[in-house]
Amino acid sequence: MSGGYWSLVLHSHLPYVHSRAHEYFLEEHWLFEAISETYIPLLMHLRDLEREGVYTRITTSVTPPLAEMLANKDLMRKYVAYLDRILELCAKEKVRVYGDENFAPVATMYEERFAAIKSFFLNDLNGNVLNGYRKYNDNGMLCVITCGATHGFFPFMTENAVRAQLEVACRIHEKHFGVRPKGIWLPECAYYAGADKLLADVGIEFFFVDSHGILYADPRPKYGTYAPVFTSNGVAAFGRDYYSSKQVWSSKEGYPGDTSYRDFYRDVGYDLDMDYIAPYISPDGERVFTGLKYHKITGESDFKEAYNREVALNRTKDHARHFVQERVKQLADVAAHMDREPHIVSPYDAELFGHWWFEGTDFIANIFRELKNTNITPITPLEYLQKFRTNQVVQVNPSSWGDKGYYSVWLNSGNDWIYRHLRFMADSMHELAVKYSEAYGDKQRVLNQMARELLLAQSSDWAFLITTGTAAGYSIQRTKEHIHNFMKLYTMVEENRYDFEYLVYIEGNNDYYPEIDFRVYR
Repeated sequence: MSGGYWSLVLHSHLPYVHSRAHEYFLEEHWLFEAISETYIPLLMHLRDLEREGVYTRITTSVTPPLAEMLANKDLMRKYVAYLDRILELCAKEKVRVYGDENFAPVATMYEERFAAIKSFFLNDLNGNVLNGYRKYNDNGMLCVITCGATHGFFPFMTENAVRAQLEVACRIHEKHFGVRPKGIWLPECAYYAGADKLLADVGIEFFFVDSHGILYADPRPKYGTYAPVFTSNGVAAFGRDYYSSKQVWSSKEGYPGDTSYRDFYRDVGYDLDMDYIAPYISPDGERVFTGLKYHKITGESDFKEAYNREVALNRTKDHARHFVQERVKQLADVAAHMDREPHIVSPYDAELFGHWWFEGTDFIANIFRELKNTNITPITPLEYLQKFRTNQVVQVNPSSWGDKGYYSVWLNSGNDWIYRHLRFMADSMHELAVKYSEAYGDKQRVLNQMARELLLAQSSDWAFLITTGTAAGYSIQRTKEHIHNFMKLYTMVEENRYDFEYLVYIEGNNDYYPEIDFRVYR
């Protein structure tokens, strides 16, 4: 008999960033780093697990902005140039640290690693990361789900705006994966009463919420977070397991803080002389992470010892073994109180694995290798719902996975100015979509760009980054830019006078989802 089920759920997301005006654009490097450190390493591990015959099931969102960026040929051309620049730096680094018994092996590791990533990208993936996601989605190792069209924060939107975010998301998913999505990672895991009806309307069958979204549901769920619940509209909600999340996320108890693992912050982009590192950082001289880091965490002091890759990889095996043992105990304890096998759902930001925690994707692969020796079955939410078609019906509690568990991260005194503009834009877009539903030619083109500007302004990333103070200036700039563009286009439509030079300019800068149809707001 099965000892229970475990679902690993990864949220793969970045805000849409694409600059045609600049060959080097700092914010595009968010994407390039995530590809090299998280997405490709994960796909390479899936290749290895498939060859080893290891039973693997991972559920992952590929959000619409991320999918559109990964399919963008100009961005992928820039990505190859980024890899070439890193490989050039790796070659220089091998010379610089030659003979150093501590750092020379690390420099060699980086050169081999980036060369393998480039080869995998160009040859195995044919220059498109989505080819890897499609392959493993088709063979069942991955279950790819969607998100909001631009990761908009649903609780602060009108019903019509949420409908548009969902419908555009489903169309983009179908564009890249050939089918409408069955599951969704709600942006920021933010649920509000009534959202399930809109999810059901677009064909979504399941979503995820934080633990308290389930535990505080009405009536209280019989199985807690160890089984999904149904909403009154028949959509399944899966709750985050607190214990498995804590073992990875916690800054004090989590595995990524182990002193054997690579230190994230010590990077040659900051450590080396400017004359040497200048060609590999921002052209304006701003120091940035290059991805070449030679030190392990060591401890809390500024002193850091040299990184040892072999030791770190062995530690991922220890931690994977411990993680699996803890899940075995957890499921055994719970099973005694249930009339079905319990189910643990462990959701994380995908970028935690590989980007923030360098060895994280190795840890994931080792978990599946360890699970072979247990009676725990990896499973996707869809597979679980096919096995257990009857589940308790409840009202899921409004919640998010942000700090304090509700909505304050995205609405506070630092970012509250955003929402009156977003509300006006969303209402106006609906009115114009009704008024000009038969529009064609220039008017249709302008209305389509208005829809893009609204969607891009709605990204929850901007409010989040303003709150955290990370890239706050860029986030404020992006929000104001999209508001300004929308209002200028609004005037063009209503006055029937078009500034085509301006329109071409913003179409080039904000080229998200070329196939968009403004009538989605009708």
